[in-house]
Amino acid sequence: MYDAILRGPHLALSLMLITTGLAASDRAAHIPVEPGVSLELARHRASLISELEYGLELSIPRDAAEDIPGRISIDFLLDDASQPLQVDFRESADHLRSATINGREADLEFTAEHIVIPSELLNSGANTLHFEFVAGSTSLNRNPDFLYTLFVPDRARTAFPVFDQPDLKARWNLSLDVPEDWTAISSAPALETEQTGERKRIRFGTSERLSTYLFSFAAGSFQTVTRDIGDRAMTVVHRETDAAKVARNIDDIYALHAAAVAWLEDYTGISFPYQKLDIALLPAHPYGGMEHVGAIQYRAESLWLDEGASDTQLLGRASLIAHEVAHMWFGNLVTMRWFDDVWTKEVFANFMAAKIVNPSFPAIDHDLNFLARHHPRAYAVDRSAGANPIRQPLGNLNLAGQLYGAIIYNKAPIMMRQLELLLGETAFRDGLREYLRRFSHANASWPELIAILDRESDEDLKTWSETWVNSAGRPHFQLLREQNRGLVEQRDPEGAGRLWPQRFTIEPVPPGTQAPVPHEITRSGIALDAKLAPAEEGLLFNARGYGYGLFPASLATLSHWQDLEPAGLASLLINLNEQMLETGQPGPAAYLEALRDIVMATTNQLLLDLAFDQLRHIYWMLIPDDLRSRRAPGLEAQLWKALDQSDTESLRKVYFDVLADISVTAPGLMRLKAIWAGDLLVDRLPLSERELVALTIELAIKLPASAEVLLGEQRQRTKNPDERRRLAFLMAPLSADVSTRDRFFASLAEVQNRETESWVLDALAILHHPLRHRDSERYILPSLELLEEIQATGDIFFPTGWLRSTLGHHSSDEAVETVQTFLERRPGYNAQLRMKLLQAADPMLRANRLRDRATPARDGAIP
Repeated sequence: MYDAILRGPHLALSLMLITTGLAASDRAAHIPVEPGVSLELARHRASLISELEYGLELSIPRDAAEDIPGRISIDFLLDDASQPLQVDFRESADHLRSATINGREADLEFTAEHIVIPSELLNSGANTLHFEFVAGSTSLNRNPDFLYTLFVPDRARTAFPVFDQPDLKARWNLSLDVPEDWTAISSAPALETEQTGERKRIRFGTSERLSTYLFSFAAGSFQTVTRDIGDRAMTVVHRETDAAKVARNIDDIYALHAAAVAWLEDYTGISFPYQKLDIALLPAHPYGGMEHVGAIQYRAESLWLDEGASDTQLLGRASLIAHEVAHMWFGNLVTMRWFDDVWTKEVFANFMAAKIVNPSFPAIDHDLNFLARHHPRAYAVDRSAGANPIRQPLGNLNLAGQLYGAIIYNKAPIMMRQLELLLGETAFRDGLREYLRRFSHANASWPELIAILDRESDEDLKTWSETWVNSAGRPHFQLLREQNRGLVEQRDPEGAGRLWPQRFTIEPVPPGTQAPVPHEITRSGIALDAKLAPAEEGLLFNARGYGYGLFPASLATLSHWQDLEPAGLASLLINLNEQMLETGQPGPAAYLEALRDIVMATTNQLLLDLAFDQLRHIYWMLIPDDLRSRRAPGLEAQLWKALDQSDTESLRKVYFDVLADISVTAPGLMRLKAIWAGDLLVDRLPLSERELVALTIELAIKLPASAEVLLGEQRQRTKNPDERRRLAFLMAPLSADVSTRDRFFASLAEVQNRETESWVLDALAILHHPLRHRDSERYILPSLELLEEIQATGDIFFPTGWLRSTLGHHSSDEAVETVQTFLERRPGYNAQLRMKLLQAADPMLRANRLRDRATPARDGAIP
């Protein structure tokens, strides 16, 4: 942090030091100058500033190590010029080269990440600010041949001076000077390109009104594909070198975007609200996707699917595309006023995505898909000591990144489906249409939406929202028996008397013996019909997955699993898994045996993925090492048999991916190595370059004596330059030499070594692989000590990823003690980071308690 007055080449700026967080002058005392963008500052500026427009020019050198000079003009109307005005710029003093305010060069204070403009330079009415600067690199994601911006939630201010808050929407005018062989896309169409020797200048048109976090550009050495989709031209820019992969996927990418746009136009009654819809497929992107207006960014690997992609992968791609396109209406057209409501844009994107993909996949059980995608991830947070509400308070945008997580992406859509059930589909849709029309190209809050929906219902939605949206955790359901009757009781595990009104179905097991029983929980208990068996093993709770909470489940019910519909079986598996983690019953070893039978017999790929996720977690985390060693030969043999008997490429891929993960026996590893080397060809099991890299990583960890040879050969035969760079980065953490791994981990303390965050998370997962946990436990404490810096310097998902990759495969007493001691010694630790740490540590804590129980003698597993 630099607290200084800046001196630029075009103006005289006096030098002085001031204390961070103090008011920049007596006249600014009403709005303190402090790091970040405080809620107080944001509200103040939003009340004064209107008709905002930016003109941004950047000159991007070919060499990613060189500075990017730029200039920006900021035009706006100001209602009251009696106080100084803060412009956000989170960079060091030497990055601001000059400033001109309403035509006058000026001495400006630069402190606590703000340029402070004195009131005497401001006008009540029209103002123009002009700054020349060196762009900060934090959010520019620079690579050797390309770069792209990621400004969410408050990162635009790390690149250039700006009013960086969501409720100051502005028009943007961008001009980029780039190497002559580069391509660029941004929020508005390119209007003209001027060639000057080895450089060219691309001038883009004026955008619609956008929040700063939604403005973006990508520039670099890209391949370009443009097609007319309906009455709209869409351009894809990418760096994929596998022409067959591009040809195999490009039609589907265009079709899925077009289908999502058409569905949303029909559902909302509002035409696509922006000038264009282009797509940037970027390697190692830190998010699955980002909904930038006019130029959606995706992690390339998420859309370029390999041959034989599974149903889960195909649905995942379609859902991701639908999610980002839905943001054009929900989040972009109507944007939250403040990031405490960031969840509103994410919940509607995920909720609408679940609806959008249905027509494209008519053979898929979409209740199963919704259940498997959302419930396990939401429960993983809500069962933890770090559970957070859907809507969280936020005092400063510099902490907004920590609001993201499974609660807003996964629990909130479950809540929204319950709200739609309460209102009815038509009333729900009509309320959303009114919301979008009323706040079009503006900002709104959750209470404003609830007020609209409240008029569509006889229910008290404000009270309903108080529990579902504003409180953390989940209800617990239990079955109370009384003679031949049963009572389903909802209980608040915190003892606060909260009630989660919801609807779900209880079905008899085996099915068909009685009619399913729909239940609407509007009070603490619901009496079951006397004819319905009151025993847990005779009932399937939350049969279609609409409900939310910890439901009763019995392992005995699985004796009828072949009679259940896939969604019902998925619900049972989720209920059993949650009971295992919460109560220890069923025991992990017994449940592992049950899962093994299921994955051998089912061909439903969504169900298989759910069961395999649970199986792998038990295999690596919840049973002792000696029991895993005894189980491994039989499990590997059964999975190879299932692979050989599978009749589709996609199903074979599902089994192969699990085998690559869980194989630890010498015969299993030799078979994998022979496949990697090409000495063993498995019919209908095509492996892409990236899949071979993933297999190399697994083999290098499990065959350390061969690691150097395996990695060296794979680097030579990898053609994609971005994938080669990734593999080169992972060489050190994959090394069999512990001291090499130690040096690599130590290097992560330097921010420049964490620039490509997805690679860093891959590296951490490798360092902390379950087979290496004894060597990697010593990394836990320094990783936790870096967490605050990780939050300050990384993108929004990086702190959570850092914690999960670090803690996710540990369960020893020593590892648990390290985490607990870290928190005990820091009673004043950042509340949001403490919450994220408790969430990430929850699997470790539960595994530590369960591993001692996971013996066949204790939990009934077959020896």
